[in-house]
Amino acid sequence: MSSNDQSNNKKKNQFTILKDDSTDGHGGYGVGSVSLENMSPVMIDPNEGEAYIDMGAMHARSKLERRIKFKPDREIAPNGKTFWIVWVTVAHNENGPYYAGVTGCEMVIDHETRRGYKSLPEHVNNMDKSLKGKLVVENMDDPSKQLLGDFLRSHNADMWANSSDDLKASLPAEQ
Repeated sequence: MSSNDQSNNKKKNQFTILKDDSTDGHGGYGVGSVSLENMSPVMIDPNEGEAYIDMGAMHARSKLERRIKFKPDREIAPNGKTFWIVWVTVAHNENGPYYAGVTGCEMVIDHETRRGYKSLPEHVNNMDKSLKGKLVVENMDDPSKQLLGDFLRSHNADMWANSSDDLKASLPAEQ
């Protein structure tokens, strides 16, 4: 096989993210691919006390991640600060939209040395869990959970009201 044939073959077999539902019955290209249309990454910065959506995180290009060399070893950033990417999936039920899947992933970043720690398998697995409507926030520290809960409540009060009691109990309001 020539190198040109190999190149064309690689292009055909790449993972694709399609905006619309690819399983609408046509059986063509894209069947079985994953739609991330209803997922958003919420960045939690407990150091600055802020939470915000950064869609660049979908491709590891968030404001926090840019120009950082990540390794799966915490020792690469001994003076780093902890940040969280929380994968939030929205679904619909009889009451309307709600926060269905919420999963947090830790990152440790030393912006001065431009080095950081994150576990890519953890991020991929938690994205999958979020898409499946799971809740994984027990690994987050309390100030980060507070920031996340405040953000989700203020972002859309109706979606918060429609969300599960487990989510509400996991991210309690400030007392």
